[in-house]
Amino acid sequence: MTNIARPFRVNIDQSAIDDLKQRLTNSRLPEKQTVSDWSQGIPLDIVKEFSDYWRDDYDWFACQERLNSYPQYLLELDGVDIHFLHIKSPEPNARPLLMTHGWPGSVLEFIELIGPLTNPAKYGGKAEDAYHLVLPSIPGYGFSAKPTSADWTTEKIASVWDRLMVNLGYQRYFAQGGDWGGVITASIGAQDLGHCAGIHVNLVVVGAPDKAIMNTPTEQEAKALAQYQKYLQDGSAYAAIQGTRPQTIGYALADSPVGQMAWILEKFHQWSGPDALQNSFSKDHLLDNISLYWLSNSAASSARLYWHSFAKSDLSEVTVPMGASIFENEIIQPSRRWAEQRFKNIQFWQENEGGGHFAAMEVPELFVKQLRECLRSMPL
Repeated sequence: MTNIARPFRVNIDQSAIDDLKQRLTNSRLPEKQTVSDWSQGIPLDIVKEFSDYWRDDYDWFACQERLNSYPQYLLELDGVDIHFLHIKSPEPNARPLLMTHGWPGSVLEFIELIGPLTNPAKYGGKAEDAYHLVLPSIPGYGFSAKPTSADWTTEKIASVWDRLMVNLGYQRYFAQGGDWGGVITASIGAQDLGHCAGIHVNLVVVGAPDKAIMNTPTEQEAKALAQYQKYLQDGSAYAAIQGTRPQTIGYALADSPVGQMAWILEKFHQWSGPDALQNSFSKDHLLDNISLYWLSNSAASSARLYWHSFAKSDLSEVTVPMGASIFENEIIQPSRRWAEQRFKNIQFWQENEGGGHFAAMEVPELFVKQLRECLRSMPL
């Protein structure tokens, strides 16, 4: 029996905004760091700048209005209400595309892509590159419900996403994702339940390099391995905390908007191009995403995905058509031959200068261009 999707609109009460502003006014900040860079964490002056703007100038209701300009729904799957945007293209031959965000992102990562992907002719593209978009919020994120059981792994979400698409009437579809969305999308491909025609990811998750790569790495592979090692040594503490004690960090982030903001902003700085907070993202867009975490109280529930999924990573072989866009400031940048250890049907591979982990927000035009190129060659 097909579940019925219920229409949904975001409706944050003014009292929640008043509470947020009061907390920002009363926040107690630590002293300034003892270094001149980010090596001890996000600098005090950046936190003050964003906190003041969030309190005095930022308008959540502009974001809410924009979200509500698109059709949104809730659909109960495996006992959890899944929130998703479902934007149908005006083009009669548009193809279905499922796009999944990660942490610390949200469906708002894709907001600038909706027009070009659903109505490309209006944005200087071609009608044959049109897609019906399904943009779900991962369980525990945003306006999706928070799971009450500990079995919501990325593999389970992948199978639930497949059921979501079939429930919407899409017997065949494409899937795209980055961060956890890339992990989920790869699992959709690995499970190959007969509905996914191909995938595109901007975070390629593979196992350890084989001996051929480790013994004779190319210059690019050596750089990628060194970059990932640096991430493990200097940039992965958040993942260790969320993967082992999501409830404990959740108390701090659920109680302090400045804490929640700092926890997320640091990643947008660390995983993007130089000076990205100033040059690549607007304050409003960043605070839209941060506000979504705060107003939905999803610090702990979003962090639990690490606890649910880190203990057992799904690196199953993927044989469905696959494409990848690798951006310069991504956490891990495996080579094509490295990726071929897992992905057996690579049809598109592009390594880019610039961009990073949040490419859909940072370089949206390039992101759309490569997504189109990737999926254009894949039959539905």
